[in-house]
Amino acid sequence: MIQNAYVGMGSNLGDRAGYLLLAVRGMLDSSLDVIRLSSVYETAPVENEHQPAFLNMVAELRGTTLPSPEQLLARLLRIEYSLGRTREVPKGPRTIDLDLLIFKDEHASTEFLTLPHPRLPARRFVLLPLNELVPNLIHPTLGKSVRELLDNTSDKSAVRRWRP
Repeated sequence: MIQNAYVGMGSNLGDRAGYLLLAVRGMLDSSLDVIRLSSVYETAPVENEHQPAFLNMVAELRGTTLPSPEQLLARLLRIEYSLGRTREVPKGPRTIDLDLLIFKDEHASTEFLTLPHPRLPARRFVLLPLNELVPNLIHPTLGKSVRELLDNTSDKSAVRRWRP
Protein backbone atom coordinates (compact mmCIF):
# COMPACT_ATOMS: atom_id res chain seq x y z
CA MET A 1 0.00 0.00 0.00
CA ILE A 2 1.26 3.46 -0.90
CA GLN A 3 2.11 5.41 2.23
CA ASN A 4 3.93 8.45 0.94
CA ALA A 5 3.59 11.23 -1.60
CA TYR A 6 5.95 12.01 -4.48
CA VAL A 7 6.71 15.45 -5.88
CA GLY A 8 8.35 15.99 -9.27
CA MET A 9 10.69 18.96 -9.34
CA GLY A 10 12.13 20.76 -12.35
CA SER A 11 14.03 23.96 -13.16
CA ASN A 12 15.46 25.39 -16.37
CA LEU A 13 16.07 29.06 -15.61
CA GLY A 14 18.89 30.70 -13.66
CA ASP A 15 20.68 28.60 -11.05
CA ARG A 16 18.75 25.41 -11.77
CA ALA A 17 20.36 23.35 -9.00
CA GLY A 18 19.94 26.24 -6.59
CA TYR A 19 16.22 26.42 -7.33
CA LEU A 20 15.84 22.68 -6.71
CA LEU A 21 17.62 23.10 -3.37
CA LEU A 22 15.46 26.12 -2.46
CA ALA A 23 12.32 24.14 -3.34
CA VAL A 24 13.37 21.33 -0.97
CA ARG A 25 14.04 23.96 1.69
CA GLY A 26 10.61 25.45 0.97
CA MET A 27 8.96 22.06 1.51
CA LEU A 28 10.79 21.62 4.81
CA ASP A 29 9.85 25.16 5.87
CA SER A 30 6.22 24.32 4.99
CA SER A 31 6.27 21.49 7.57
CA LEU A 32 6.52 18.74 4.98
CA ASP A 33 8.69 15.75 5.90
CA VAL A 34 10.99 15.24 2.92
CA ILE A 35 12.41 11.80 3.60
CA ARG A 36 14.28 11.01 0.37
CA LEU A 37 15.45 12.71 -2.79
CA SER A 38 16.36 11.13 -6.10
CA SER A 39 19.51 12.04 -7.95
CA VAL A 40 19.34 15.11 -10.17
CA TYR A 41 18.86 14.47 -13.88
CA GLU A 42 19.44 16.78 -16.83
CA THR A 43 16.72 16.51 -19.43
CA ALA A 44 15.74 18.01 -22.72
CA PRO A 45 12.52 20.05 -22.69
CA VAL A 46 9.38 18.18 -23.78
CA GLU A 47 6.63 19.69 -25.98
CA ASN A 48 7.91 23.30 -25.92
CA GLU A 49 11.42 22.40 -27.09
CA HIS A 50 12.79 25.92 -27.68
CA GLN A 51 14.03 26.53 -24.15
CA PRO A 52 16.99 25.58 -21.93
CA ALA A 53 17.54 22.05 -20.61
CA PHE A 54 15.94 21.13 -17.29
CA LEU A 55 17.30 19.72 -14.08
CA ASN A 56 14.73 17.30 -12.63
CA MET A 57 14.39 15.20 -9.52
CA VAL A 58 11.73 13.62 -7.30
CA ALA A 59 11.14 14.17 -3.58
CA GLU A 60 9.48 11.58 -1.36
CA LEU A 61 7.33 13.01 1.45
CA ARG A 62 6.38 11.06 4.58
CA GLY A 63 2.77 9.95 4.41
CA THR A 64 1.93 9.96 8.11
CA THR A 65 2.44 13.72 8.41
CA LEU A 66 0.93 14.93 5.14
CA PRO A 67 -1.85 17.49 4.87
CA SER A 68 -4.72 16.81 2.45
CA PRO A 69 -3.76 16.59 -1.24
CA GLU A 70 -5.34 20.01 -1.88
CA GLN A 71 -3.45 21.59 1.01
CA LEU A 72 -0.22 19.98 -0.16
CA LEU A 73 -0.71 21.30 -3.69
CA ALA A 74 -1.43 24.77 -2.29
CA ARG A 75 1.85 24.66 -0.34
CA LEU A 76 3.73 23.59 -3.48
CA LEU A 77 2.19 26.44 -5.48
CA ARG A 78 3.21 28.93 -2.76
CA ILE A 79 6.79 27.61 -2.95
CA GLU A 80 6.77 28.03 -6.74
CA TYR A 81 5.48 31.60 -6.38
CA SER A 82 8.08 32.46 -3.72
CA LEU A 83 10.82 31.26 -6.10
CA GLY A 84 9.64 33.47 -8.96
CA ARG A 85 7.60 30.97 -10.96
CA THR A 86 5.48 32.68 -13.60
CA ARG A 87 3.01 31.10 -16.02
CA GLU A 88 2.95 33.43 -19.05
CA VAL A 89 3.96 30.70 -21.53
CA PRO A 90 2.31 27.27 -21.15
CA LYS A 91 5.02 24.63 -20.62
CA GLY A 92 7.57 27.43 -20.97
CA PRO A 93 10.81 28.11 -19.10
CA ARG A 94 10.52 28.27 -15.31
CA THR A 95 12.58 28.84 -12.22
CA ILE A 96 10.84 25.93 -10.52
CA ASP A 97 8.04 23.50 -11.26
CA LEU A 98 6.60 21.32 -8.49
CA ASP A 99 4.15 18.60 -9.51
CA LEU A 100 2.27 16.37 -7.10
CA LEU A 101 2.75 13.01 -8.83
CA ILE A 102 1.27 10.48 -6.42
CA PHE A 103 -0.39 11.04 -3.06
CA LYS A 104 -0.66 7.76 -1.15
CA ASP A 105 -3.25 5.71 -3.04
CA GLU A 106 -5.62 8.64 -3.60
CA HIS A 107 -7.49 9.44 -6.78
CA ALA A 108 -8.75 12.94 -7.60
CA SER A 109 -10.09 14.69 -10.65
CA THR A 110 -11.05 18.27 -9.96
CA GLU A 111 -10.39 21.60 -11.64
CA PHE A 112 -7.58 22.14 -9.11
CA LEU A 113 -6.02 18.68 -8.80
CA THR A 114 -5.72 15.41 -10.69
CA LEU A 115 -4.20 12.41 -8.91
CA PRO A 116 -2.17 10.54 -9.82
CA HIS A 117 -0.59 13.09 -12.13
CA PRO A 118 -2.13 12.41 -15.56
CA ARG A 119 1.11 12.72 -17.57
CA LEU A 120 3.26 10.62 -15.22
CA PRO A 121 3.34 7.51 -17.47
CA ALA A 122 4.42 9.60 -20.47
CA ARG A 123 7.25 11.51 -18.80
CA ARG A 124 10.63 9.78 -18.78
CA PHE A 125 12.13 12.75 -16.89
CA VAL A 126 9.80 11.93 -13.97
CA LEU A 127 9.72 8.14 -14.27
CA LEU A 128 13.52 7.73 -14.13
CA PRO A 129 14.05 9.55 -10.79
CA LEU A 130 10.85 8.01 -9.39
CA ASN A 131 12.14 4.58 -10.41
CA GLU A 132 15.38 5.33 -8.55
CA LEU A 133 13.37 5.83 -5.34
CA VAL A 134 10.49 3.34 -5.63
CA PRO A 135 10.75 1.00 -8.64
CA ASN A 136 8.14 -1.39 -7.21
CA LEU A 137 5.59 1.30 -6.33
CA ILE A 138 2.30 0.44 -8.02
CA HIS A 139 0.57 3.28 -9.88
CA PRO A 140 -2.80 3.72 -8.11
CA THR A 141 -4.95 3.64 -11.26
CA LEU A 142 -2.86 1.77 -13.85
CA GLY A 143 -1.87 -1.11 -11.57
CA LYS A 144 1.68 -1.18 -12.97
CA SER A 145 4.94 -0.62 -11.14
CA VAL A 146 7.04 2.47 -11.78
CA ARG A 147 9.65 0.16 -13.34
CA GLU A 148 7.04 -1.22 -15.77
CA LEU A 149 5.84 2.29 -16.64
CA LEU A 150 9.43 3.36 -17.32
CA ASP A 151 10.12 0.27 -19.45
CA ASN A 152 6.96 0.85 -21.49
CA THR A 153 6.84 4.64 -21.85
CA SER A 154 6.69 6.00 -25.37
CA ASP A 155 8.88 8.94 -24.24
CA LYS A 156 12.41 8.16 -25.42
CA SER A 157 13.89 11.60 -24.64
CA ALA A 158 17.39 11.84 -23.20
CA VAL A 159 17.52 11.81 -19.39
CA ARG A 160 21.03 11.76 -17.92
CA ARG A 161 22.23 11.89 -14.34
CA TRP A 162 23.52 15.41 -13.82
CA ARG A 163 27.22 15.77 -13.09
CA PRO A 164 27.92 19.39 -12.08
